[in-house]
Amino acid sequence: MSASPSTRLTLGGTQRLKQTRDFTRLKTQGRRLARGCVLMNWAELASTGHSRLGIVAAKRIGNAVVRSRAKRLLRQAFRLHQHDLRVPSEIVLVARDSIAGKAFADVERDYLAALRVAGLLKT
Repeated sequence: MSASPSTRLTLGGTQRLKQTRDFTRLKTQGRRLARGCVLMNWAELASTGHSRLGIVAAKRIGNAVVRSRAKRLLRQAFRLHQHDLRVPSEIVLVARDSIAGKAFADVERDYLAALRVAGLLKT
């Protein structure tokens, strides 16, 4: 389910959720789902927009190195599969405690499982 070679797999600044109000809106008004080491809050957008991503890694996960690695892994999973989304969506991924020490393949598997259950993946 990866993108074709001509599809850009970048994750620019316009594709990132940065403001607290966006995170709060998705937490209160969006849908919520937990799978493995990933908790996902999301809302579908109009079909003309681009998918946007926000990532949260709480201090209880570990020190700054562990939190940064968790965010990198989640960002990479989104970046690789952003074109596999059925509709453009705003997604906030929350790293759960179990993400510490996991390999990228495990994180990617949990992320894709969450997308499948949410019905966000193309068939």
